[in-house]
Amino acid sequence: MPSSTAPDQGDDLEACVLRFSDLDLKDSSLINPSSSLKAELDVSTKKKYSFAKKKAFALFVKTKEVPAPPFECEEKWWKCCQQLFMSQTSIHRHVATQHADEICHETASVLKQLAVTLSTSKSLKSADKRNSLKEDLTHNREVSAWLPDTSCFRPDELISGQGSDEGEVLLYYCYCDLEDPDWVCAWQTALCQLLHLTGKVRIATEGINGTVGGSKLATRLYVEVMLSCPLFKNYLCKDDFKTSRGGACCFPELRVGVFEEIVPMGISPNKLSYKKPGIHLSPGEFHKEVEEFLSRGNQEQSDTVLLDCRNFYESKIGRFQGCLAPDIRKFSYFPSYVDKNLELFKEKRVLMYCTGGIRCERGSAYLKAKGVCKEVFQLKGGIHKYLEEFPDGFYRGKLFVFDERYALSYNSDVVSECSYCGAPWDQYKLCSTPQCRQLVLTCPACRGQGFTACCVTCQDKGSRQAASPAQSSFKEECECTARRPRVPRELSQPERLPGGPGRVLVGRGHS
Repeated sequence: MPSSTAPDQGDDLEACVLRFSDLDLKDSSLINPSSSLKAELDVSTKKKYSFAKKKAFALFVKTKEVPAPPFECEEKWWKCCQQLFMSQTSIHRHVATQHADEICHETASVLKQLAVTLSTSKSLKSADKRNSLKEDLTHNREVSAWLPDTSCFRPDELISGQGSDEGEVLLYYCYCDLEDPDWVCAWQTALCQLLHLTGKVRIATEGINGTVGGSKLATRLYVEVMLSCPLFKNYLCKDDFKTSRGGACCFPELRVGVFEEIVPMGISPNKLSYKKPGIHLSPGEFHKEVEEFLSRGNQEQSDTVLLDCRNFYESKIGRFQGCLAPDIRKFSYFPSYVDKNLELFKEKRVLMYCTGGIRCERGSAYLKAKGVCKEVFQLKGGIHKYLEEFPDGFYRGKLFVFDERYALSYNSDVVSECSYCGAPWDQYKLCSTPQCRQLVLTCPACRGQGFTACCVTCQDKGSRQAASPAQSSFKEECECTARRPRVPRELSQPERLPGGPGRVLVGRGHS
């Protein structure tokens, strides 16, 4: 993944790239060769500006290459502006005279890339002298250590189209000690922007958690960079990246930030470490455990509990047969749920699962710390990896995902129903009342009748707001939230999962 930089990086390079670090690429006037800005640069800085412009020029020319006809002396020609150029001199003259604005923009892009790389390298050098991995990073100051070289690709190759078939979504996490999460945040931001990726990346001292979407080329390059980075290469492997059809269109924007936890459980990593999780089971091992669990005649008397660590709206549209699915709205309620229902897990073997595995890491650690279970196991790679191997296994229904797709389908089962008429339905939409962010299961027939809100109260509230558009906010007072306990206490005889053995507790509210 080599990338070219100026041969004599140093203080003069720093002066140049920092001078251009805040350029707005949408403003072509900022990098105009005849501008006063260029005239003010000293000789050393001009040299670096010249290097960036030459690289930008070369990249632009390269995108215009076409194969030359057989038996020609030259191996390649160039095509631009519906003209064919058969010599390098002619294409260079054309680009210089007709595409100056594009070269200016690309020059700004090269300078910004150098600026980001240099600033992150400097932060690394000053913050990580005590860490061997960070020392390795400090020695390797090349751009290629942090950002892939994309000069060999056309810009459109890195940008995914609007169709989900043209791109990909990555889901991954990595628990490892990071001494400088702010540096990782700056690097991840630069990396995702370079590859035109959108999505969410959470970084903390305990690791990184990301879901990003873009073209298949961009996601491939992203995985390669992550696997080669010394911070993660001893922890991550290619199999840790879960993929699904999608792209940059699945997320409204890119959000990269530093948090206390990479998954919001509400307990400081200093109090509950990821280093003491349950026993990891491969999808095949987990499948056998679930098969044995379901084969028993009476799951209520079993020594095993199949526990869904997700939120109620996730398990509502898809879940493992025979599972215990807590009726909670947030993962941060999970510790309180365990505390309130500790008797359920006493002297039990607990099989835990979640979407990609990350919530089980902390959830199993919390359950183990209570000291009441016989054993605690977790599904490695989560439902995502299980369904790759067992699309027709014991997981029925859709897999909820936290992006604009809402769900992925691996089998034809529909395990949920329309909130209004009770017909089988599992396609979520947001509540139609402005500012209400709850998800709604309402079938086309009911939507046609105007039932588009999460409950009757919210529907009426939406009508009132439409009549009085000046009202910009409201207090959440939906029926579906008011009647649901924040942390439920399980019944002594849980409900049966429709169409399957075992037990499940999934709220039947409208949200």
